[in-house]
Amino acid sequence: MIVEIGHFALILALFVAVLQTVMPLVGAHKRWSGWMAMAEPAALAQAALLTISFMALTYAFVVSDFSVRIVTLNSHTLKPMLYKVSGVWGNHEGSMLLWCLIIAVFGALVALFGSNLPDGLKARVLGVQASIGVAFLAFLIFTSNPFLRLEFPPLNGQDLNPLLQDPGLAFHPPFLYLGYVGLSTSFSFAVAALIEGRVDAAWGRWVRPWTLLAWLMLTIGIALGSWWAYYELGWGGFWFWDPVENASFMPWLISAALLHSAIVVEKREALKAWTILLAILAFGFSLIGAFIVRSGVLTSVHAFANDPERGVYLLGITGFFMGGALMLYAARAGSMQAKGVFGTVSRESALVLNNVLLAVATFVVFIGTIWPLLAEMAFDRKVSVGPPFFDATFTPFMILLALALPLGTVMPWKRAKLGRVLRPLWVVFLLAFSVAALIWVVQTERSLLAPMGAFLGAWLILGAGLDLWLKTGTDVRAKLGRAWRLPRSDWGRVVAHSGLGVTIIGISLMLAWETEDIRVAQVGDTFTVADHEITLAAVDDVEGPNYFSTMAELRVSKNEREVAVLYPEKRVYPVAAMPTTEAAIDNGVFRDIYLVIGDEQPGGGWAVRSYFKPFANWIWAGAIIMSLGGLLSLTDRRFRVAAGARKTPAGVPAE
Repeated sequence: MIVEIGHFALILALFVAVLQTVMPLVGAHKRWSGWMAMAEPAALAQAALLTISFMALTYAFVVSDFSVRIVTLNSHTLKPMLYKVSGVWGNHEGSMLLWCLIIAVFGALVALFGSNLPDGLKARVLGVQASIGVAFLAFLIFTSNPFLRLEFPPLNGQDLNPLLQDPGLAFHPPFLYLGYVGLSTSFSFAVAALIEGRVDAAWGRWVRPWTLLAWLMLTIGIALGSWWAYYELGWGGFWFWDPVENASFMPWLISAALLHSAIVVEKREALKAWTILLAILAFGFSLIGAFIVRSGVLTSVHAFANDPERGVYLLGITGFFMGGALMLYAARAGSMQAKGVFGTVSRESALVLNNVLLAVATFVVFIGTIWPLLAEMAFDRKVSVGPPFFDATFTPFMILLALALPLGTVMPWKRAKLGRVLRPLWVVFLLAFSVAALIWVVQTERSLLAPMGAFLGAWLILGAGLDLWLKTGTDVRAKLGRAWRLPRSDWGRVVAHSGLGVTIIGISLMLAWETEDIRVAQVGDTFTVADHEITLAAVDDVEGPNYFSTMAELRVSKNEREVAVLYPEKRVYPVAAMPTTEAAIDNGVFRDIYLVIGDEQPGGGWAVRSYFKPFANWIWAGAIIMSLGGLLSLTDRRFRVAAGARKTPAGVPAE
């Protein structure tokens, strides 16, 4: 009965979404206040109905209702409860229901927290947001219904993919979807502004918090996914430039550009057309990501589905919203004239450079991601585009971006003198160069990667500190009080840029200094890796709740002092008939000891892989710091106060 209630709520949500699409848009066009007022209750009702539907599906997984098809395909009675719950979105149908729920939740948030929006704009935003919900709800109900019943339910399920039976599944996809789908709100604001034919400083302020929220969630989601791949797959890497990894990274890059561009719209009423285009492209790349993950058109270990027919529907949705928005953009481009004039050397120009670098970097990632598909279609050739291509083509743009960020933050608006801007940055440059020189001296291998990464990271962190120093005036005694009174968005920028610097340091030092050792070891053998002695003390068979494991005991010591005892595993899940590798990691501030046990060898002994990864955790620490910066900016009170000039006065018909 509960499953049927969930199915009914899903269908009802589609009808509510249709009403929410049609009535507010027509009402805004005709200036019918009653029709526009329907947007808010419809948005709240749609979110409530989809919450009921999602909870009903969750209930089916929790109680192991194997009469529901996706529960049978993705669950098992022996599976731990955490993985039963996270299994709800660990499949195509359930994840699409979560996608639809988040679309509705963002619409409900606009309805609840958009009280300062003009009635016409708010109605259009909620109408466009609902139209996205209509498309995905129709896709879900007609091609991917999560509530389909089985005529003859089995006694037990087929279990979830063992790679997904990890706490990472509980957190990584929801955060990633909040970012993916959250960009639909920025898209809705952009399309609503195009329909209305007006983009101004108030619009820039209104769109920023929604973009910031989506970027924040994407940052957390991507970092969680990277960490999950690092410790779960047993290969010791944090990023492989996989198509699905790229599918989440491209919206992140574009949304970062959108955040910086919206600042120019708000402060100077310039870059209007470019900002609208970025809002369209940011969500467009999210739609492209959904197509890549679910169509099977590109091979990926992260893909949810391999169904070209459903991929055609997703491609149609992408074409409809992207094509429609771009056509509307072309029609309205002439009305988005910039008012602010700025010099070649100015903060506006620095933000333009920032945008260009991020946009071109996104284009490079996009070309590298789809090139195998294009090569097969156009030349009938199977090609593989891997890390060497992306490292060579993407990295230069990130180096230029890192160099430009501190320079842009200390520039004044409208017009600046380059000499005056560079004067305080010389101290930052010398300190960053000193850090790079120190790294060059202490490293044993003469590689430029570590010193260059250390320089860029220090340049960003110290540059962010200089930005804070300059904003608090020249009176040293009053600096602390002035720093406390700075807007949180200023603090957020400083923290986020510092986090990027920390991540750059972590990536460069880990890649430059990591040590890898692969060997066959007998029980009792001791071998040396990176000045540490590793002893294979024992290998035992262990039984888990729904798996069998070969667990090794590896003792790590240095200078005859025990550092850690680690227990890597090789698991086999009998229901799914799949093995997994469970790495054992001793995490540290300045290094990770990463050990993996492999198969027993025909001649005796076990395959053992050992990695020493300096500064590995700085990669994810930097992502956490970036997220904290985004959160600080999001709590800035200016994002909760819209410009009064745009509020429709009482008694005046809304436009």
